[in-house]
Amino acid sequence: MPSLARVSLARMWRRSIQARVVTSTILLSALVVALTGWALLRDVAGGLADDRRTAAISEARSGFDYAQTQLDVSLETEPATQAQTLTQMVDSLTRSRGATRTYELVLEGPLGSSDGQVPVRSSAAIAPGSLPEDLAKAVRSGPGTYWRYSDLSLLGSSDVEPAVVVGSQLRAPGSGDTYALFYLFSLEDQQETLDLVRRALLVGGLAMVLMVGGVAWLVSRQVLDPVRLARRIAERYASGNLEQRMHVSGEDDIARLSTSFNQMAASLQSQIRRLENLSRVQQRFVSDVSHELRTPLTTVHMASEVIFSSRDQMDPQTARSAELLKRELDRFESLLSDLLDLSRFDAGAAELELDPVDFAQVARQAADDPALARAGIKVRLIGTDRPAVVEADVRRVDRIIRNLLANAAKYSGSDLIEIEVAQNDDAVSIAVRDFGVGLSGEESVRVFDRFWRADPARTQGGTGLGLAISREDAALHGGTLQAWGRPGEGSEFILTIPKPGGSARNAPLGSVYA
Repeated sequence: MPSLARVSLARMWRRSIQARVVTSTILLSALVVALTGWALLRDVAGGLADDRRTAAISEARSGFDYAQTQLDVSLETEPATQAQTLTQMVDSLTRSRGATRTYELVLEGPLGSSDGQVPVRSSAAIAPGSLPEDLAKAVRSGPGTYWRYSDLSLLGSSDVEPAVVVGSQLRAPGSGDTYALFYLFSLEDQQETLDLVRRALLVGGLAMVLMVGGVAWLVSRQVLDPVRLARRIAERYASGNLEQRMHVSGEDDIARLSTSFNQMAASLQSQIRRLENLSRVQQRFVSDVSHELRTPLTTVHMASEVIFSSRDQMDPQTARSAELLKRELDRFESLLSDLLDLSRFDAGAAELELDPVDFAQVARQAADDPALARAGIKVRLIGTDRPAVVEADVRRVDRIIRNLLANAAKYSGSDLIEIEVAQNDDAVSIAVRDFGVGLSGEESVRVFDRFWRADPARTQGGTGLGLAISREDAALHGGTLQAWGRPGEGSEFILTIPKPGGSARNAPLGSVYA
């Protein structure tokens, strides 16, 4: 199921412009909102932290001054009495803010005691690690006011609050001892404000992204609905329904597009009707001309046969004329037959008579053509030792192969022709290859044009329509007839006919020149 969903989403992404526009708009707007919110949140957080840090340092300095004053006026040198004075001083600093106190105190000292243990007094049970190590070292090393950001937590509690820690060194004149006093100011209020701003930005950003996505959907729908209508109408045109028209409303770009589309449809309909009329006239003309020519041509052909059969009794000049007359009449009859075949293809009137056809047998029969033996051409068969059966019109397939062999015999100049047969699950192919003058890249493309010859100087009769008719025969089967070659190395023609349910695109044979 997940794979089907992915395929469905991928198909919708490829086929729907609206889905791509809306999705891209939402993603881009979400990116812009996220970057803007991140920048604003960073500025707000920095501003709140700076304000709180400035106020904390100012308040801590006041406390440091007060504590130093208390030590200055104290003349106690006894450790017990001095410890009591320090505890009272911490309590006094802690009570100075009353119930609204937002800081905790830590007093270390005297520093540098002989036993290595530094007494610590604090306003609460502050967990180890709340005082940054680098800050503590800086305060213990000498006079000055230092600060760091840290996390404040109390023993027995899992709550951790952000805090700014400010520390300074104190000195007792009476005993000469030094102490480190730390203020730990909570940033909980600032954190709550920051969380509130973050939630506001998140909700506002989400609402803005949804709004932009909705606007993109509405706009794209207004633009794409006429385009979709035009697509559906174009599909009806492609199916032959040229009467459909788009509805024109207003004078905007979409309305002008609809008007242009309707004008194009009307023009196409007019041109198609004109071409249909012209095609009917052409078909009628070809049919009438062929019908009218058949009778006199048959009569003239019969007369030429009589004259040709009696040429031994004629003088050499008349006998030669009789031979030329018969040859040209045969050529004219072949040309008329080819033109009639092409007219059937052009009119869509050509039909197939499908039967099981073994391409291997067709190749073997074509290789036994006496015309090849008379021309001194040897035929090499490849892959004809096992059947390669496909549903086809045997008359048209045989005509294609004989056309290819006749062209190779007449124009290639090769004394060897290879015929190869191959098949797979989709199609059957038969290739005719020679080793003669070959074809260039342009000639391989134009060789199937009607009345086209690669070199008119090498013409040995023929109508120039054989390959064009062969390609039409291949296309009528749903197959292909392709040509390759290289100058001086030979040429190759491959006929591919698909099997039922198969495709000629998956041909079992590929050209050696491709």
